Amino acid sequence: MRNFLFRFLFLCSVGYGYAAPASVYIIPLHRDIDAPAARIVHKGLAEARALQSDYILLHLSTYGGELTAADSIRTALLHCAIPVLVFIDNQAASAGALIAIACDSIYMRSGGSIGAATVVDQTGAVVPDKYQSFMRSMMRSTAAAHGKRKALQGRDTVEVWHRDPLVAEAMVDPRVVVPGLIDSTRVLTFTVDEAIANGYCEGRAESIAEVLALAGLSPAEIKEYTPTWLDRIILFLMNPLLQGLLLMLIIGGIYFELQSPGIGFPLAAAAVGALLYFAPLYLEGLAAQWELLLFIGGLALLAVELFVIPGFGVTGIAGIIASLAGLLLAMIDNNLLSTPAGIDLTPLVRPLFVLSAGIFGGLVGSIYLSRKLYPTKFFGRIALKTDLTEQAGYVGVPQGLEQLAGAVGTAHTALRPSGKITVNGELYDAVAEYGMIERGRAVRITHYETGQLYCIPAD
Repeated sequence: MRNFLFRFLFLCSVGYGYAAPASVYIIPLHRDIDAPAARIVHKGLAEARALQSDYILLHLSTYGGELTAADSIRTALLHCAIPVLVFIDNQAASAGALIAIACDSIYMRSGGSIGAATVVDQTGAVVPDKYQSFMRSMMRSTAAAHGKRKALQGRDTVEVWHRDPLVAEAMVDPRVVVPGLIDSTRVLTFTVDEAIANGYCEGRAESIAEVLALAGLSPAEIKEYTPTWLDRIILFLMNPLLQGLLLMLIIGGIYFELQSPGIGFPLAAAAVGALLYFAPLYLEGLAAQWELLLFIGGLALLAVELFVIPGFGVTGIAGIIASLAGLLLAMIDNNLLSTPAGIDLTPLVRPLFVLSAGIFGGLVGSIYLSRKLYPTKFFGRIALKTDLTEQAGYVGVPQGLEQLAGAVGTAHTALRPSGKITVNGELYDAVAEYGMIERGRAVRITHYETGQLYCIPAD
């Protein structure tokens, strides 16, 4: 009801001829509701407060999006001290309906709609009822937050809801019945006329100018939220598709570095990818310091496993889990995992999909590129391709040495404990099983193991 009070005071002041035009701050939101959308709204509200605007107009058109981001926007709008109007310039579906109901006044373009707020997963399937229960309560409380107004019923004056909470609940759950409006088989969605008739729209408008005229704010001093270059970069880097590509760069860089240790370039590319991945999430408050440390610690454990501890065991597995957990948890606000309905893992669905796609794409892409790039003239220089032939002086391990077990030869050099022996005129590396064997002494080969002949004195 705040906007009615402000409008009344404004019209009174106009009547006395000394009021300046009302200042209206416009926040455009024509996109899916996600973390970047929440950033736009929060920054716009902060700038409107800094400019001491009289009103805020949210220019909205969306088919919905993430519930967590919508809840963040809804809370900010309900707690905003400046009256907020919303102009639904086409659709306010799902999460968009929750945001629109949180505003003080709603105006809609012809052909627009509001409602259909059932919670669904990434595939569009309806999620279990405990999530619907949480959404129903949010819709009810958001509608009820606007209070009641006096209305005439016959000759009596009664108090009725400015926005009926039961109607808001019916936008979520098809089981909710609103007498004379909807039965128990459909989810409620309003057209413009239906929204006006049921108190969910203050008027029909075809433009922002018409909205201001209907609200009694014309003429008005208008300012609009314009993202800075830093905002544009952050919003760009927070795009889920780009986050997946950065994950591919991180995984691919680490893979290439392990394939050709010491090059440095793939590792530098992975570091740049990690910086671009974590920086916007950290600036937005999604990635906490401990999540960054978790990712770095995981990489450190992997390095220890690869270069210090032989084999691959607990340290390597712990490193992989820690690194992936850091990448995953950095995408979400961890506070959103806990709701009045219990632990909610829904916010993890999209980040987990992005992470899985990034890892798969990074590994497959790295293997493919390594086969394509290394044979080329430029990239071939960073990989060892020289053949280690005997003609070049390289000696490999001869084959069939295990057949020499039991043969008798002569110590060509002293074995202390390793040296060389001759067997049937051929020279071989050998190791004395115990003690030392002097040069020229007869030896008997006991067995062959790990590229070495083991022998004992034959006399």
